[in-house]
Amino acid sequence: MTVKPLIRVVTATRLHEAEFKRSPLGQSLLRLSFDKRICSAAAFQNRAGLSEVFNRALILAGDDEPDILVFCHDDVRIDDIYFANHVLEGLQHFDVVGVAGAKTRQSNQLVWAGLVENCDPSTFHSLIHTGALSGGVGSISADGARGVDFFGLPPAECELLDGVFLATRRSTLVKNGIYFDQNFKFHFYDLDFCRNARAKGLRLGTWPISITHEYTSAGYFSTEWREAAQQYLAKWGE
Repeated sequence: MTVKPLIRVVTATRLHEAEFKRSPLGQSLLRLSFDKRICSAAAFQNRAGLSEVFNRALILAGDDEPDILVFCHDDVRIDDIYFANHVLEGLQHFDVVGVAGAKTRQSNQLVWAGLVENCDPSTFHSLIHTGALSGGVGSISADGARGVDFFGLPPAECELLDGVFLATRRSTLVKNGIYFDQNFKFHFYDLDFCRNARAKGLRLGTWPISITHEYTSAGYFSTEWREAAQQYLAKWGE
């Protein structure tokens, strides 16, 4: 019996298709190929902004298109062999599901997990110890040691989610007119998306889904990040 896919994992990568298969997400999708409820769409050799790539997935139509979309970075390793079950469970409780997020949002908050003044990295302080965060993400240190960046027990309703992983239903977003702002090519696309979703009354939350983010740098406080921060503040006013 043919199983209709229920979940499409959407990503963008600068890699060729063959190279992508050796990437953290590419390897994960191969490992999860036993679960026919999962399919994927990757923009290979991509030079477009993430928002543009993710919006393409939102406008796809047809009876064979899964309604559930997981927007994910290509440097994410999905460790959860019950991935599909946990995504489906999370979306029974929230309209948008993430693996890490902030339960509150403060004025001029430019990083989902903390506060920074005037885009000055020396002023950054994490909100972990305030109890305002939820979720956890596997990590790999510079010397190769594996650990977990643990922020607080999920599930929890949130105002902001880390864009490394966002699961939602296409029908929910389209019905509410929610798309990714293509002015944000990478930095702040996730914070902007979360604020749009909350402004339309959608519920955001963390769910226990196991992933490892194998990034080398998040790019905070780079020239591109600072420019996007000013654009974000100009749009939202805070």
